[in-house]
Amino acid sequence: MPILNRAAELQDEVTGWRRALHTRPELMFELHETAAFVEGKLRAFGCDTVETGFAKTGVVALIKGRLGDGPTIGLRSDMDALPLTEITGAPYASTTPGAMHACGHDGHTAMLLGAAKYLAETRNFAGTVAVIFQPAEEGGGGGRVMVQEGIMERFNIETVYGMHNKPGLPVGQFAIRSGPIMAATAEFTLTIKGRGGHAAMPYRTIDPIVIGSQIVQALQTVVSRNTDPIDSAVLSVTKFHGGETHNIIPEQVELAGTVRTLRTEVATYARDRIVAICEGIGAANGATIDVDFDFNYPVTFNHAEQARFAGETAIAVAGANGVDLDVAPMMAGEDFSYMLEKRPGAFIFLGNGDSAGLHNPAYDFNDEAIPHGISYWVKLAETALAKQN
Repeated sequence: MPILNRAAELQDEVTGWRRALHTRPELMFELHETAAFVEGKLRAFGCDTVETGFAKTGVVALIKGRLGDGPTIGLRSDMDALPLTEITGAPYASTTPGAMHACGHDGHTAMLLGAAKYLAETRNFAGTVAVIFQPAEEGGGGGRVMVQEGIMERFNIETVYGMHNKPGLPVGQFAIRSGPIMAATAEFTLTIKGRGGHAAMPYRTIDPIVIGSQIVQALQTVVSRNTDPIDSAVLSVTKFHGGETHNIIPEQVELAGTVRTLRTEVATYARDRIVAICEGIGAANGATIDVDFDFNYPVTFNHAEQARFAGETAIAVAGANGVDLDVAPMMAGEDFSYMLEKRPGAFIFLGNGDSAGLHNPAYDFNDEAIPHGISYWVKLAETALAKQN
């Protein structure tokens, strides 16, 4: 089927919601205005239950079908923005200094609200739809917190689905795969403690800047020379801080970065190699190097049955030529992974067209994608909860 007529009718209204959210972005768990906006819409739609305060500012609403009893399916959206300064110049650009919706969570929230409005109007299913609005996807692990707080058990959610826009994928198209679709993430901080001194007498120092430079170079071998090329892995050093002025060798330097993998075992091996490299280079130079390695989001792993179902649903909306059923995994992380560890489900990409990339200050969600996203959510819920004869 093409997009729903009602979804097309809702586009202007939902676009208005999206742009209102875009104008007032909020970060991490502090989504008080955003959560109030979402709660107000859900109550106005006549959802059967609206509960707030999960992971501080998360919202969950239940919509019961008119065709009888059945299971509960969860549909999840993230709501938080990023600590970036927007450069789009859009008339609805961020008015919050140092914050912007540079990952499209405003669009995700608006589309799920649009689907909730449609489902609350029609209720053409048997069972219950739980719409989940989650804070703190961007590094805070809000998905983990909501799972730990028991939302799956509290609302009897049996399966759960997520969606994210994808720049470069044409509007109206979808992409999905069974198995790992987004990477596990880890973060490391290396503190190199040497001996500072006058820059004119480096032989009397243990120069942490030179040592840090050696470490940056050596860490490149973790992926290129120590990891099986069949295993996807990324190691990036993203911070190198040290020194205050031109004529003093500092006492210490701090490096930081990230590791991305599609298998937990590869991340563990990368950690062990980072520790070994730091121990070796530190010993060779007479420095002490402290390694702080934190495993972050797990792999976002689509369950086979639910990935197949989500792909078939997308085909029903976009046609067979509009859905990539074996998209290459992305090495970015996603805390919907915690929900997929708790319940079977699937995560799908929705085309955002030829836009700036995610986490770019020039990025903007493409409002033309809205009716496609709403149609997918509605078709997914109504098909999963179809009345059994």
